Amino acid sequence: MKTESATYYIAVDLGATSGRLILASFDGEKISTEELHRFKHPMLPIADHLFWNLPGLYHEILTGLKTAAEKLNSLGAKARSIGIDTWGCDVAYFHADGTLAGLPYCYRDPHTTGAVDKFCEDMSKETVYGKTGIQFMDFNTLFQLYTIGKDQGNALHNSDKILFIPDALAYMLTGEAVTEYTVASTSQILNPTTGRLDDELLARIGLSEDRFGKLVNPGHRIGSLTPAVQQLTGLGEVPVIAVAGHDTASAVIGVPAKDANFAYLSCGTWSLLGIETPKPIINEKGFAYNFTNEGGLDGTIRYLKNICGMWIFERARTELKDAPASVADLCALYTESDIDSTINPDDPSFANPASMTQAICDYCERTGQKVPVTVADYVRLIFRSLALRYKEVLGWLRELSPKEINTLHVIGGGSLNAHLMQLTANELQMPVVAGPTESTALGNVLVQLRADGRVSDLSEMRKVAINSTETKTYLPQ
Repeated sequence: MKTESATYYIAVDLGATSGRLILASFDGEKISTEELHRFKHPMLPIADHLFWNLPGLYHEILTGLKTAAEKLNSLGAKARSIGIDTWGCDVAYFHADGTLAGLPYCYRDPHTTGAVDKFCEDMSKETVYGKTGIQFMDFNTLFQLYTIGKDQGNALHNSDKILFIPDALAYMLTGEAVTEYTVASTSQILNPTTGRLDDELLARIGLSEDRFGKLVNPGHRIGSLTPAVQQLTGLGEVPVIAVAGHDTASAVIGVPAKDANFAYLSCGTWSLLGIETPKPIINEKGFAYNFTNEGGLDGTIRYLKNICGMWIFERARTELKDAPASVADLCALYTESDIDSTINPDDPSFANPASMTQAICDYCERTGQKVPVTVADYVRLIFRSLALRYKEVLGWLRELSPKEINTLHVIGGGSLNAHLMQLTANELQMPVVAGPTESTALGNVLVQLRADGRVSDLSEMRKVAINSTETKTYLPQ
């Protein structure tokens, strides 16, 4: 790598509560980013269900792309490509003419409650796990499609194509339908050993592979912006690249690791704790601990476990009266409480309660613990509970990992939470390297760089990640 004239790339990074469009430049050594557009996208409650406003997301992306075009014009530059990453599992449905067949269900909608047990009445959990290596959660795509498929008059049956959210948005921009490997791997339909959607599982839910887009790997050129999108945004004929479409896969690519002996914690609305391995780990112990084998770059596997992360904190702080408006000031209240009560963040009662603070109090009462009273009590209880859960899951991961784990890299917005990071280092008794917060966008851009021939492999991509980020290390106390 050497310093040279900058090239520009656009990253569309959508989390489960907000989205952002980032303009990135690469000078041959490091990536610099500028956030051009940020927006909220709440779940839509309609007819007692929760949906995603996919047309609204598409509109926000167009708005961001227009802003990017204006910025690039002022620089006398053009975008080399666009990449999109989002959360996993959820899918959208399209008619053959490219129009949307209905709003996508949100994974937090309760319509799949109990779907795992119902599905596994005819196919055992052991069989499903042996095929996919994916942890069991009611909202996995397999169980969403199984549940929705029982209603003959819905969008699933009336549609031509089923596309994961990043692929759906790319389809709306280009008119080309693909299924990107990393986001498809979250579905519990993809077989990580064969690298294809599993025929037996598809047949079990009455579908075939041709209902999905062509399966592609990160770095695949999906197509160029349609003439209509070119005119609306002013960007011209820019290609859209299938990056690692699942946001955690993109985030892991962006980890600024110096060696392979690390675990990562993607710390945001969800916490995802895992390692990078060259092949799937599918065994009885992994099944018992409910670990998952999701796809990564170049056929690597993200062996991890989902933990209900800052979702609990985000929900609770909206309910806490007299809480500081500043998140940093709210986090600082941790030191003003000495409550020792803890919760299991993954208890089903915290998935989407009507009141998060009440759910926390109810849990403490059920388990014979002191109920939080002050704002500081809630902050301390949540942070301690997360750190203890990270310790528990890392212990399981060490049992299963084929390599030593000497460092934990924490990426995502939670890496800015100094109290949580220090607590985690203390509980894990290992160094915690916090940052970058925008690792997902960084990984998104790194795949675009490789598709553009600017970097060659994952090792070189990690060097760029190190050059492009600042981190803070927390040592155990």
